[in-house]
Amino acid sequence: MRSSGILLPIASLPSKYGIGSFSKDAYHFIDELKKAGQSYWQILPLGPTAYGDSPYQSFSTFAGNPYFIDLETLIDEGYLTKEECNAYDFGNNSRYIDYEKIYLSRFKILRTAYERSRISKTREFKEFVSKNAYWLEDYALYMSVKNHFGGSSWSKWENDIKARETSAIERFKNKYVDEITFYKFLQFVFTLQWSKLKSYANKCGIKIIGDIPIYVAFDSADAWSHPELFQLDESRNPIAVAGCPPDAFSKTGQLWGNPLYNWENHKSTSYAWWIQRISYSLNLYDVVRIDHFRGFDEYYSIPYGEATAENGIWKKGPNYAIFKELKDKLGSLNIIAEDLGFLTESVLDLVKKTGYPGMKVLEFAFDSREESDYLPHNYCGNSVVYTGTHDNETILGWYENLNFQDKKLAMDYLDITNDKDVNWKFIRAALSSVANLAIIPMQDYLGLGNEARINKPSTVGDNWRWRLLKDEFNDKLIYKIRKITKLYGR
Repeated sequence: MRSSGILLPIASLPSKYGIGSFSKDAYHFIDELKKAGQSYWQILPLGPTAYGDSPYQSFSTFAGNPYFIDLETLIDEGYLTKEECNAYDFGNNSRYIDYEKIYLSRFKILRTAYERSRISKTREFKEFVSKNAYWLEDYALYMSVKNHFGGSSWSKWENDIKARETSAIERFKNKYVDEITFYKFLQFVFTLQWSKLKSYANKCGIKIIGDIPIYVAFDSADAWSHPELFQLDESRNPIAVAGCPPDAFSKTGQLWGNPLYNWENHKSTSYAWWIQRISYSLNLYDVVRIDHFRGFDEYYSIPYGEATAENGIWKKGPNYAIFKELKDKLGSLNIIAEDLGFLTESVLDLVKKTGYPGMKVLEFAFDSREESDYLPHNYCGNSVVYTGTHDNETILGWYENLNFQDKKLAMDYLDITNDKDVNWKFIRAALSSVANLAIIPMQDYLGLGNEARINKPSTVGDNWRWRLLKDEFNDKLIYKIRKITKLYGR
């Protein structure tokens, strides 16, 4: 069935208190999606972020980001007052998030809410903790110990707790009973608020596309609590790390630094951890996009300690075996395979065998030197088309930076005669294509340039900050989106 949606991270919503959250603005955005005739809302990973603020480098695979907890809801529930919230500096720029101010204020105000909640005595909280104990206990302890050591990575903790010796685990559990409960409280409130928001979206006919990174961060509760799942040495340091080789976009490649999986161990458990992870994700979202899907076929292994990604080598991943287990245990899965980049025959075969739709990005289509699979006339129905993703320039920023030959190809292909409404030419190409699903970033509907870019890979400092303003997704734009959506049967 043909359908369409909009890509907008939770953090980019125009909520109060400095960052997008599960607020009234999120519910309003869902209402606007419905009016615009959309069927999907795609977001970025929901995990708690670390240094660099990337949702793809999270302290936990399972935990949610406390920044997204709506403070106004906590005010309505009597846990906080408006005066208390207004006393903190969350930043005053409605267009860009100030993560430093959010970091310095958010946990303090949430701590006040926790202390008033008396949450540990409630039945609902106890049930939540029991149901999620398989990840929540380790995560809450991990964050408490991390604070004890001044925020440093677990690899720099004292040896006994780094190695999870029983005596050290018990010592820290006893010392930080209250702090551990606080982190459980944050996850309880996060889950409660997100579940209500997702339920509202579903009632409005909007499905949520969630996004999960293939890898987890080294500085995470996952790597600390389950070192056997990763390629770590006897001292629990990485043997090799993840990234991408040099290409046209990066002369030295991309050094992500995530620990690589010990796939033999995963195989020996019939991929139990992955089954848990995907099952959990499919409870959070209606559809799961798996980032860097080709890593299941072959993964790029960079020796630990390398300054760049230049000296890595490709190694074999689990291929279809992991997806067979997922299907056997969980049934048919709503998964989108992020299969972008240079694809070998074996990767293409894997995507085809799983039956998952792959991705098509228009910004990759207009290379005048060769025919491209990303040109719309080469699409198949079982695919998801984007003008661009969170990792790309906005469509207008990208178009402005095209070389003459590539721009000429785009102009000829899309019948562009002037620079007016260029973004709509690309949107029209995506929506009119045979791809079953079309997802357009909010910035492209707004016709914004690279000042609205979400992320520039391999850089730190200005990413993940852009936000939608309250009056931008207005009735005029909603009408225009609805009209073109209906025109192309989505």
